[in-house]
Amino acid sequence: MRTVSVTRYVTPLREGGSLPAVVEADDDGMYVLKFRGAGQGGRALIAELVAGELARALGLPVPEIVFAELDVDLARTEPDPEIQDLIRASEGLNLALDYLPGAVNYDPIADGLPKDFASRVVWFDAFVSNPDRTPRNTNLMIWHGRPWLIDHGAALYFHHSWDGSTTANAGQPFALIRDHVLLPQADGIREVDAEMAARLPAPVIEQILAQVPDSWLAAVGGDPSEQRRAYVDYLLKRLELRDRFVEEAVRARG
Repeated sequence: MRTVSVTRYVTPLREGGSLPAVVEADDDGMYVLKFRGAGQGGRALIAELVAGELARALGLPVPEIVFAELDVDLARTEPDPEIQDLIRASEGLNLALDYLPGAVNYDPIADGLPKDFASRVVWFDAFVSNPDRTPRNTNLMIWHGRPWLIDHGAALYFHHSWDGSTTANAGQPFALIRDHVLLPQADGIREVDAEMAARLPAPVIEQILAQVPDSWLAAVGGDPSEQRRAYVDYLLKRLELRDRFVEEAVRARG
């Protein structure tokens, strides 16, 4: 993953509680910055990175994810005290996604998507336990006629009450899949299952977790190398027991 330095705070995206923002970086690119000092902090950034790169490994469209260095001096030019505090709390390494100018929110009524694509997205969201792709908040953008998956900070929600010491809950079905915006179109979840799992061998998952900074893992508790290994073990165990979340999704659709 590339690392960029934020040079200008452009505008906040006042969605949810984390206040992401459009920023400009030293490569002249525009990005949606996710602040380490917001909301669930480091765990949200870990989920954003891990889930986003898992989606990419599965062939699903995700904007480029980069590390973003944030200088606290940017806070001095911001009149909003809330944004000032957010920048100060997030000094250092954060996460950002390539900004998609002109993209519009997916409309489940107006924007039909192929059933195969819908099945793959539902499978992926059940695998990473992502509760945040519902009709109310689809986290799907249409850009140049193509759907893009965004905003995975709520995924891997198990880790908010997890100390990284066990894979005991890895086989749990994902009941919240019943609220997935693409579930009505996802008529091939079982059919895509084997192919999707085959795209995620252990080396791929290990490579993705290797990109998570030690500082983020240390901030959420425990030795970073042990935390990293625990995430890998959890995800591999979840793949091994995937029939449980696959069947839950099929039942929910039925």
